[in-house]
Amino acid sequence: MKNVRLYAKGIRKLIGLVIIVCVIGGVLGYQSTNNQSPANSPNYPENENGQTYGSSADAASPETEPELISAIGVDGTAGYVLKKDLDGEQPKSPQDAIAIQNSRSPGGRAISLYDVEGATVIGVFHVGGK
Repeated sequence: MKNVRLYAKGIRKLIGLVIIVCVIGGVLGYQSTNNQSPANSPNYPENENGQTYGSSADAASPETEPELISAIGVDGTAGYVLKKDLDGEQPKSPQDAIAIQNSRSPGGRAISLYDVEGATVIGVFHVGGK
């Protein structure tokens, strides 16, 4: 009877260990397929000025977005906005973030819409607001 209990206890430990290994393996596998590194980021084309351009939808994260992001202006013109203009002023502290938020217009803001070379303004793109 004692041997049966030891055997059952050993089987339970083995099953528990297998479950733990499967869970850890699944989590690691999920993370490796969903964490794209900059090396796996899209290969955006470059314009004559050396700026990357394309859709931000292709980026794995904000860090891998192109410098010129495709956009449609307020009048329907297709062009590009500068990532730095789209991102706007970045806070350096929580207090800074609150000050920036409080200074924003409830109607949003307008930024320039550029051609693919990022030099000629061809329209206006509206960010934020209702």
